[in-house]
Amino acid sequence: MSQIEIVPSERFGLGFVDPKFLKEGEDEYTFRNLQSDAARRAWRPVTADEIAALERNGNTCSNWGTFLVEEPFNPALVKNSLFAGLVRLGPLTAEYLRFHDFAVPTGITNSRVISCDIGADCAIHDCAYLSHYILGNRVILSRVDEMSCTDHAKFGEGIVKEGEDESVRIWLDPMNEAGGRSVLAFAGMTCADAWLWATYRDDGPLMERLKEMTQGGADARRGWYGTVGDHSVIKSCQVIKDTKFGPSSYVKGANKLKNLTIHSADDESTQIGEGVELVNGIIGYGCRVFYGVKAVRFVLGNNSSLKYGARLIHSILGDNSTVSCCEVLNNLVFPGHEQHHNNSFLIATLIMGQSNMAAGATVGSNHNSRGNDGEIVAGRGFWPGLSSTLKHNCRFASYTLLTKGSYPAELNIMFPFSMVYEDRKNDILCVMPAYYWLYNMYALERNSWKYRTRDRRVRVTQRIEADHLAPDTAFEMISSLRLLERWTGKAWFAQQAGVGALASEGTVRDVSSLDEATLEAKGRELIVTSPDVANSLVVRGEMMERFTREVRIMKVVKAWNAYRQMLLYYGVRTVAEYLVTYGIHYDYFAAQAPGRPSLAWVNMGGQLVPEQRVDALRAGIRSGLFASWNDVHAQYEQWWASYPRDKAENAYECLKIVEDTDRIPGDKWNELLSRAGVIRDYVENQVYVTKKKDYSNAYRGITYRNAAERDAVLGTVEDNPFIKTARAETARMREIFEKARA
Repeated sequence: MSQIEIVPSERFGLGFVDPKFLKEGEDEYTFRNLQSDAARRAWRPVTADEIAALERNGNTCSNWGTFLVEEPFNPALVKNSLFAGLVRLGPLTAEYLRFHDFAVPTGITNSRVISCDIGADCAIHDCAYLSHYILGNRVILSRVDEMSCTDHAKFGEGIVKEGEDESVRIWLDPMNEAGGRSVLAFAGMTCADAWLWATYRDDGPLMERLKEMTQGGADARRGWYGTVGDHSVIKSCQVIKDTKFGPSSYVKGANKLKNLTIHSADDESTQIGEGVELVNGIIGYGCRVFYGVKAVRFVLGNNSSLKYGARLIHSILGDNSTVSCCEVLNNLVFPGHEQHHNNSFLIATLIMGQSNMAAGATVGSNHNSRGNDGEIVAGRGFWPGLSSTLKHNCRFASYTLLTKGSYPAELNIMFPFSMVYEDRKNDILCVMPAYYWLYNMYALERNSWKYRTRDRRVRVTQRIEADHLAPDTAFEMISSLRLLERWTGKAWFAQQAGVGALASEGTVRDVSSLDEATLEAKGRELIVTSPDVANSLVVRGEMMERFTREVRIMKVVKAWNAYRQMLLYYGVRTVAEYLVTYGIHYDYFAAQAPGRPSLAWVNMGGQLVPEQRVDALRAGIRSGLFASWNDVHAQYEQWWASYPRDKAENAYECLKIVEDTDRIPGDKWNELLSRAGVIRDYVENQVYVTKKKDYSNAYRGITYRNAAERDAVLGTVEDNPFIKTARAETARMREIFEKARA
């Protein structure tokens, strides 16, 4: 049976909405008139002379009575075009519109326009089929094969329209290929929203309310037109359908754009380039999508880029991210993600931002089960090295660096700032906690600076903590201190038990009988009072790899001291900055600080929030206290406003834990300020030392004729911009520490 219908010429362009979906007093133009603000417009019918002039110019219309114009109108600017349905033109004067090197005259030529509203002084040329769109002012459309909108267009949002079956709803499946964490996209969706929805799957009432909020946040009635914002340029494209373009959008050479909302603004323009195919998605402000990208069922955050054949499917990619040349399937990726290489995969993961995927990294591409239901969760700063292969399920603490390796089994790396590597000769998995702080301070400090300076968003909808020392990493470090102590104590007791017949009377034979407190106390004693003994022990990690080989914790004493150093610096710096910023005296702050606040925080899309506040939000959504996503976003903003105080209280609690006290008097606070100043000097020095390794390495110079040529190409370490930034930061912190004294 033929799928082609015959439409009488007099009906062409009419009947956009089935009458059964129209309520009393509505017609097919009801919502179009709202979108075009018809009550304020001064359209008029064309005169007989104007019709004659239009026809002399090769134009045809199924009914000139439905061809309306505004003053001024110059019929000489409309040529060789067909019009059908209700077509309304804004003011049209003879001028040229220039965008970069591309200049075209205003008017309509060689086009077919069906039931559209066209703004002032637009240029529409060689558009084979333009149907049911509302164009803003000074829009350029050139060489577009098909640009149309249906009465049930959803513009990328996960809703169903009147009369549609639930089966047509478009779900996204982040974090898990099996779909167990499905979410619905909507205009303005943030990573925090997606995380809330995808994480608390056991909260059935919450899941239902989030779906209701998404459905209620968009108008389910039929008859809304596609829109193109003012000053947009769309040229040399093939198929555009059910897509909404914000002002100053620039689209060039796209193959297919379908069911999308493209956010854009004069001061934050979004650009889409050659060979792109985008279907069922939301694109944020200030994005760049170029060169053969394929994206299906996706959300792209503000100020992010997809380039060079990247594939983004069933994924939410956060703000300030760049993905090129690679495959990204079923992921929730928080802001500040970098992935540039053609041979890297990212599949079924939650990546919590400020991350980088090296060439050859296949993260989650292999399964250790019979189904595709595995997941990988990685905290902020995740960096799998060249050709790293990971299998589901894995979990990584913040700022984990994986060296090159095909890791054969599931991993659970609990230590933040650690380096993971394989000793293949002895078949041992090695984990070095606090590696970055000990051996690569330049990269650690520069990362925090880099993600702040690259944040060029004008509209900030997702709040982001870019500092590597923050409540989430502080909690991980406190937990890591206990693990290091426990496993060191266990290693010592195991060594003593292994002495056998020579063991002294009373030696513990069964280490498993000792409780955690005993093990931790012994480990702490050894690390503090007998570091040589602690260093001589073989400290093994537990529940870190689902494999038979040994997991060994390296440089335990250095790592333990480094974590305490980091916690002290985080605590003092955060409290001092808060006191100076808000003009608060230390004694007043200490008196007001709550006793033992919870150290458990969660990373909601880059925004760090105390866990109990998220629990309260969930309860509020379930009860209807938060009735819409706008209400939820307003709560995020309130959290961000209180974040400096919350963070300062968290930092103060960390100081009390490090100092093993319930109270820090003023004189002790002043002592901590001095100790933090010494740590800041260490940070600055290590930034310099770790970067200088790049210059002192003899092999770095073998491709240059002499040192002068090398320095001309690479610059000197002293001229490095971030070295200067680190020095300026030290001076700033010294001033803050002095002002914050009790």
